[in-house]
Amino acid sequence: MPKLKTHKGAQNRFKITGTGKMMRMKGLKSHLRRNKSKRARRQFDEMIPVAKVDVQRLGRLIPYGSS
Repeated sequence: MPKLKTHKGAQNRFKITGTGKMMRMKGLKSHLRRNKSKRARRQFDEMIPVAKVDVQRLGRLIPYGSS
């Protein structure tokens, strides 16, 4: 069986934690950033878990986890 290829776009956008949870960054991060409050800008830097319905689909794009 040939090796599975990792989708590089997905690998850059999603990270897998040590416990196997898939994390992502928030959207709307840079558009009109100057108008956003400091608190809102700071919260964009946090990673949040991927929705359960998307985890299986993304797992096919990142078959070996992220490196």
